[in-house]
Amino acid sequence: MSDPIRPVAPRIIAVANQKGGVGKTTTAINLGAALAKQGKSVLLVDLDPQGNASTGLGVESAVRLKTTYDLILDDAPLREVVIATAVENLLLAPSTTDLSSADIELVSNERRSHLLHDALRQPEIDKYGLDYILIDCPPSLNLLTVNAMIAADSVLVPLQSEFYALEGLSQLMLTLREVRETANPDLRIEGVVLTMYDKRNNLSQQVEDDAREALGDLVFKTRIPRNVRVSEAPSFAMPVIDYDPHSKGSVAYQDLANELLGRPVTA
Repeated sequence: MSDPIRPVAPRIIAVANQKGGVGKTTTAINLGAALAKQGKSVLLVDLDPQGNASTGLGVESAVRLKTTYDLILDDAPLREVVIATAVENLLLAPSTTDLSSADIELVSNERRSHLLHDALRQPEIDKYGLDYILIDCPPSLNLLTVNAMIAADSVLVPLQSEFYALEGLSQLMLTLREVRETANPDLRIEGVVLTMYDKRNNLSQQVEDDAREALGDLVFKTRIPRNVRVSEAPSFAMPVIDYDPHSKGSVAYQDLANELLGRPVTA
């Protein structure tokens, strides 16, 4: 029975694609910022050893005293890991390269696949009053990504508008199905978002047509354009929504946030 006194649990969304360079971290940062601008309380969990989500939000390595490595492998309390960012309503659980050894260190742990699930359900999570937790997964289908899928309610997949895009997606879907069958039966696909989209490019249009034919309504109506402002924003350590609020990329991520908010919680 649910506890009537406990706040509603946040929706946990893993942003995942085993292929690098598809706009995964960019989507995690900017979707998180766009939701925060809508007044939603958001925690971005940086689960990528590269730490690009942390850097992209202006959090220098020197201030990442406790990270997702400590959260997962050392049972660190959330209060020691979660830090504020320059974006109001957007919190961060940062990462560093320490996380790159996690797969090896997790092998001997009996609950190796459920550690993030347990960490994000510590009782103290309630005090943050979160609406959303976004997990920026590493660009591989390793134990960290599996941890994210087991911890999550759903998976959001950034899909680059390029050749072989759907072919790479099939491997992710197989992993998702396996996690559903073995550890998280309620896991669903939040949606697929087309990134780096160029409407002048026939290939982008072909990928979109193929994706919508194969996946139907799972594909978000919003498309993230190939936009120089989106590419520049990380070098200024801020989301594009702050760097250039009126750019096409910023507007697209705001549209994506609105579309996400308008989707039913269950599918």
